[in-house]
Amino acid sequence: MPEIQVKKGESIDRALKRLKTKLESEGIFDEMRRLRAHETPVERTRRKARNAAKKGKIKFRFSMHEKRPTDGSAPAPAPQA
Repeated sequence: MPEIQVKKGESIDRALKRLKTKLESEGIFDEMRRLRAHETPVERTRRKARNAAKKGKIKFRFSMHEKRPTDGSAPAPAPQA
């Protein structure tokens, strides 16, 4: 279970906002909603598409750091079938 430390002089509302943000970023709210109610096939498809897009975005971000040719040449084009 995620925790936050309430800072000295910080309002409770601000601390709750930080907790909510942390829970949202870790996907706990989505899991709660999923387990609380029946999920229709359309909702399931949308959830899976969102998850796939999120994974693809992360994969794309980290694929940008792969090794590239240092001589400035462009990569060879893919062969045509």
